[in-house]
Amino acid sequence: MKLPRLAPARVEVERRADGARVLRSPTPLGEVPAQAGLWLRRWAADAPGRTALAERAGADGWRRVSYADAARSADAISAALLARGLGAERPVAVLSGNGIDHALLTLGALQVGIPVAPISPAYSLVSSDHARLRHVIERVDPGLIYVADPGPFAAALAAIDRPSVERVVSSNAGQGAGATPFAELLATAPTDAVAAAFAATGPDSVAKILFTSGSTGTPKGVINTHRMLTSNQEAIARCWPFLEDRPPVLLDWLPWSHTFGANHNVGLVLRNGGTLHIDGGKPLPGMIETTAANLREVSPTIYFNVPRGFDALLPFLEDDAALRDRFFADLDAIFYAGAALPQSSWERLETLAVASRGRRILMMSAWGSTETAPMATTVHFPIDRAGVIGLPAPGTEVALVPDPASGKDELRVRGPNVTPGYWRAEDGATPPFDDEGFLRMGDAGRLEDEAAPERGLVFDGRTAENFKLASGTWVNVGNVRVAAVAALSPVAADAVVTGHDGDALGLLIFPSPAGLRAVCPDAPADAPLADLIARPEVRDHVATALGAYAASHPLNSERIARALLLAEPPSIDANEITDKGYINQRAVLDRRAALVEKLHRDDDEVILVA
Repeated sequence: MKLPRLAPARVEVERRADGARVLRSPTPLGEVPAQAGLWLRRWAADAPGRTALAERAGADGWRRVSYADAARSADAISAALLARGLGAERPVAVLSGNGIDHALLTLGALQVGIPVAPISPAYSLVSSDHARLRHVIERVDPGLIYVADPGPFAAALAAIDRPSVERVVSSNAGQGAGATPFAELLATAPTDAVAAAFAATGPDSVAKILFTSGSTGTPKGVINTHRMLTSNQEAIARCWPFLEDRPPVLLDWLPWSHTFGANHNVGLVLRNGGTLHIDGGKPLPGMIETTAANLREVSPTIYFNVPRGFDALLPFLEDDAALRDRFFADLDAIFYAGAALPQSSWERLETLAVASRGRRILMMSAWGSTETAPMATTVHFPIDRAGVIGLPAPGTEVALVPDPASGKDELRVRGPNVTPGYWRAEDGATPPFDDEGFLRMGDAGRLEDEAAPERGLVFDGRTAENFKLASGTWVNVGNVRVAAVAALSPVAADAVVTGHDGDALGLLIFPSPAGLRAVCPDAPADAPLADLIARPEVRDHVATALGAYAASHPLNSERIARALLLAEPPSIDANEITDKGYINQRAVLDRRAALVEKLHRDDDEVILVA
C-alpha cells in the first residue's frame, strides 16, 4: 500500500510506581501561531485566488469564496461587530448549520477576540420544547444572534424570547421582523479598530464556545481558546506531513456546532490553505443522496465522517462504480471518529478501494473531546482494524491511570489543547482535572502491545458506561455494542447494551428503516416501523445474526441473550442522541427503563437468542 507522508510512529513512556503510565510524543510541537486569524491572512497573501469555501448555490453550481475575498469579508464583519460593541464578554450565537456566511461571520468574530457559539441546529429545528436551546442561550448571553433563514427558526427564536438582541439573517429578512441583512455586515468599511483588536487577540483569547453534545449530561459551554485551536492544528501537521504536499480538499457535512467538524476539519483546511466544500447532505434517508451527488463532482483528498455516515454512504459507493472511482480518485486517507467503526464497514471500504485503485486506502482515526479541541491522540501510521486511536500528538501528554472501579486504565490528557474551563458554568462547575493538571476524560484505553507501545493506544470504552453482571464480571459496553451492531447488519442502526447486575446481556435495538426493508422487500411501501419490526423475516434475521455472534462470543460478558427492536427512534429532546448520531446509553436506559425491564422478562416481543 503506497502511503502519503506520515510522521514516524514514536512514543516515550514514563512508567510510575503506582501503575500509571504517561505517554508523550518525542516530536516537539514547535512554534504555534498566536491566533487562528493568522491562517486566513497567510493564504490571502500567498494564494489569494484559491477557493477557500464552496457550497451549493441551487442545482446548477457552487458558490465559491477565495481566500482573498474571505479575508476582505472577515475584516468587514470584524468592523461591524466591533462597532456594535461586541467583544470578549458579548459573544455571537449562531443557530444555523454550516454555510459560507456562517464561516465568514466566525472568521470575522474570532480574529478580533469576539467568541462565537455555534449551537446545534437540532435544538432549534428538531426539538419540540426548545429547552436545550433556552439553556444554551442563557449560558452564552449573546450580543448578536445569526440565522441563515429566519423562516424555519421562527419557533426557536420565539422560544428564546430575546427581542432586544440583534438578529442577523442571510435571506428572507422580511420573515424576521427587524432583522439585519448579512449583507449590511459585509458592506462595513474596516477601521483602525479592527487592526488594534486583531493585534490584541492572542493565545488566551476565547475563540469559540462549543457545547458538549450532552451525551454525558447537560451540555456545557467549553471555552476554546486560540491556543487550543492553533496548537491542535500544528500538532496535526507534525503527524501528517502529507498536508504540506498539496492543499487538502474536503467535502464535509460534520456540524460546526461540534468540535470534529468545526475545529478539526475546518481548522485543517484553513491551516493548510485547502478548500472546504460544504456538504448539504447528511447520513439520513433523503439527505445522503445529496452527499452522493456532491461526491460525483468533488474528489476529496481526505474524507472525514462518523461511522453512521460511512454506513449510509457505503451502499451508494458499492452500487455505482463511477461514483466509487470519483470518490477514490484523489483520496489520500479515510478518517473516522466520533464512535467506533464496525469492522464490517472498515472491510467494505477497503474492498472498494482495492476495486477502484488496486490497493487498500490509508485508514485513520483519532481520539479526544470538545475539551481538547479536539485531538489528543491521532493515527499517523498504518493500522489494520478499527479501535486503534493512535499516539499522543506533539505537545500533548496522555496518562493511563488504573481505575479500580472498572478494572481498566482511565485516559487523562494534559497539554496546550486542553480547555481552561466552562463558559459561565452553573454553580461554578469546572472540568475534572486531577492534582497534576490532567483532564479526566471518562474514557478507558490500553496499549495495543505493551512491548511495542509505538503500535498505539486502543479505545477501551467509557468507564461510566461499563457495568458488572450479577456474577461480578465486567462488561465492556463499547466493544459489545460495536460487535453486535456489525453482526446485525443491515437491520440495526445502533443499539444499547443492558444487563446491569443481571445474569445475561440484552440489547435494545434502534432499527434502520432501510435495513428492515432490505430484509423484508415484500413489505408494503407505507408500512410503519412498528409493523416492520414485528415481521417474522426481521425477527428471524435478528435471532440468527445474534446466534452467530454468540457462537464467536461465548463469554457471559459478551454474549447477547435477548433483544428487543424499538419502534420509537432516539429522542434529541430526551438527550438520547446527538445530531452526529451518537447514542447516549445512560439516557436511553433511564428513559426506557420499562422497556429494559420488559427485555429481561418473558414477553412475546422479546427475541431470545439460542
